[in-house]
Amino acid sequence: MAELLYRLGRASAHRARTVIAIWVSLLVASGAAFFLFSGELEGGFSIPGTPTDEVTQLLAQEFSGMDGGSGAVVYRTEDGSELTDEQREAIVDRAERAADLPGVSEAVDPFATEVERAEGAAELEEGREEAEAGQELLDAARAAAEADGTLEQTAGAFEGQQAELDAGMERIEQGEALMEMSSELGMVSEDGDTAMVMIAFTDQQMDVPQETRDAVMAVFEGDPVPGTTVDFNSDLAQSLPTLFGPAEVVGVVVAAVVLVVMLGTLVGAGLPLLTALVGVGIATLVAMSLSGVLEMASVTPILGLMLGLAVGIDYALFIINRHRRQLKQGVEVQESIGLANGTAGNAVVFAGTTVLIALLGLNLTGIGFLGLMGTMGAVAIAIAVIVAVTLVPALLSLIGASILSRRERARLAERASAGGATAAEAVRPMSNGSALLRAAVAVAALVVVALPALDLRLGMPDGSSEPTDSTQYRAHTIVEEEFNAGSNGTLLVIGRLTGGPDEESAELNAERDQALIAEEIYAFDDVAAVAPIATSDDFAYAAFQVVPVDGPTSESTERLVHNLRELEPIKGTGVLGVAGVASGNIDISETLNDALPTYLTVVVGMSLVILLLVFRSVFVPVVATLGFILSFFASLGGVVAVYQWGWLGGLIGLENSGPVLNFLPTILAGILFGLAMDYMLFIGTGMREAFVHGAPSRTAVVQGFRAGRSVVTAAAIIMISVFGGFVFSHSVMISSIGFALAFGVLIDAFVVRMLLVPALMHLAGDAAWWLPRWLDRLLPDIDVEGASLENRHLHAQEAEKGTESEPELADSTAERS
Repeated sequence: MAELLYRLGRASAHRARTVIAIWVSLLVASGAAFFLFSGELEGGFSIPGTPTDEVTQLLAQEFSGMDGGSGAVVYRTEDGSELTDEQREAIVDRAERAADLPGVSEAVDPFATEVERAEGAAELEEGREEAEAGQELLDAARAAAEADGTLEQTAGAFEGQQAELDAGMERIEQGEALMEMSSELGMVSEDGDTAMVMIAFTDQQMDVPQETRDAVMAVFEGDPVPGTTVDFNSDLAQSLPTLFGPAEVVGVVVAAVVLVVMLGTLVGAGLPLLTALVGVGIATLVAMSLSGVLEMASVTPILGLMLGLAVGIDYALFIINRHRRQLKQGVEVQESIGLANGTAGNAVVFAGTTVLIALLGLNLTGIGFLGLMGTMGAVAIAIAVIVAVTLVPALLSLIGASILSRRERARLAERASAGGATAAEAVRPMSNGSALLRAAVAVAALVVVALPALDLRLGMPDGSSEPTDSTQYRAHTIVEEEFNAGSNGTLLVIGRLTGGPDEESAELNAERDQALIAEEIYAFDDVAAVAPIATSDDFAYAAFQVVPVDGPTSESTERLVHNLRELEPIKGTGVLGVAGVASGNIDISETLNDALPTYLTVVVGMSLVILLLVFRSVFVPVVATLGFILSFFASLGGVVAVYQWGWLGGLIGLENSGPVLNFLPTILAGILFGLAMDYMLFIGTGMREAFVHGAPSRTAVVQGFRAGRSVVTAAAIIMISVFGGFVFSHSVMISSIGFALAFGVLIDAFVVRMLLVPALMHLAGDAAWWLPRWLDRLLPDIDVEGASLENRHLHAQEAEKGTESEPELADSTAERS
């Protein structure tokens, strides 16, 4: 691989303009594909086969139109006064217009619903009065019959009338009980200043087109009702995050500053940024162009953008840094480009492959949207690697020696005139006490930071997590204040009925069963209201609307969903089914949580194998993998503390805390694994190479650390800057992913790879490089850093010059990263 990359680098440098033209053409073609084939991104997530999905399918079969999505429009008077008749009529008018839109099955008139409720209560009261009057008449007639001695002859008639009265009273009591249980299901607030218009769509929640949502909102927002405000809940007004904003630009600017400081020239700093933007531009446009044929979540291309930008800069930096160091050693420009591509580029390919494998491994979870995220991220990584080993050499060829600053070129000329001699830097290993202290501090810090992860709760963002100035947040807050917290995430419950031998008896039994099921549901402490809303045509199923006491992301609502699914209200009919947005999000979170251990096992196993091949050691892979596990859980701990507990949230503009994004731990595991392996390669291979070339094991640790620390530090700061730019996104999904990746890189690069690993390697001594002989014979020889390539070509170059090459080779070996 090293020789192939050497030749590829030389060829790219020799045909630089052709290579640049190819990449520009690919960028233009990707842009054309985007404009021609891009489709609509999805605002939500779904997993087929979950309990919610099964109930939704049953609803589609048994209840016409009830499997569709929904949204809420919330009106409120500006001065807090009761809605006037004119305002009510205007709201009804807009609801009727919305109901006529394509894709909308119904827009519920909130005032008509309240009138129907009041009329129903009045009918029940009237029925009770009539039943009580009838009972009095019957009791009087029975007493009169008993007095005149005719009771025995009329007993049958009296029993029949009593049975009718009892049945009527039972129905009235059932109706009153249902009325009481559904009292919290109002659509107009008690003080009359707020009304909620419920919108029902023909498509399922995740399939409602954005243009349909926009059309509904335009009806209410485009023609405002005087004296009122109107807001839309998150089910209706989905806010799709933007691909790139001011905060992300700041992150790139910080990365540019780091590059200028490290490379010393504006040209050198601009090159990694340029190549990364080309690669991420192609990857993002390709991903967006596929959105027309694939159901792609809005976060998918943004994840690719994050990764492509961060690793694109880093991978280019690794090659440029190696090229600059070789130029300082007197290597000719074209030869240096080839060598940098064959050595650092070889490590880039290997490191990129680990990230790519980890991301593609997300498909092993069996979760479609997560696998697609991993695949699109892998595409971004693959393009970043190809750009690094082709476009970077081409641009380096055009830049020539200008990649070095004037001062560096002057020093190089002075060194050449002085015969090229350099003073060797004295290397002293750390003390055992210092190593023990470093290891103890690192492990203690990681464990403390990871502790909040024990309280990890997964979920999906709702209206409460939106910015406070957003319509979704206002709608969520108003509904919670005026109605009930659970009204922001009502549940749709379906239960099987006993049926009957004929339609009439099945209908009568359905009324009784509905009341019984409702009572069983209402008995839960976590239920605020329940109401039957429909029965299937054959009276085999009944559907209920259930309002939890707390919001859709609360622990009590999650507990309620599980309790309802375990409830069999009528013996022999089976347990209840639960659907709805809140239920669906709970199912997705649990499915992802169940898949995480398996995925982590795969990632950890892969880590051990990869590191075993690279370092030909048993100790190093174990230490590196344990370090990854510590950094992963420490990253999760940081996310829980900030996004779930709300600690220091104000510093990043986080206004409301809540559960952690349900797919974040799985995404974090895959990406952080790949990045951790990057840093381990660029730190650890220098240690191994120094040891192989004869340095004592503990001295080799210091040599390898010094050789790789500058480039790893710069690379980590760049990644933290790029990922950190996304922390300030208005979307909690994007913000939490950006924070997790930035914090994870910070922990892994500076605490694990640059503090813990060197300390443990020092304490292990020669045992760090022990490998059983039988295993040594089985493992292939993977020269990740391309040392043999360097020796081969540098020896040849020095032989042509007729000079001695050993001093430069020794210097090159000592500085290897």
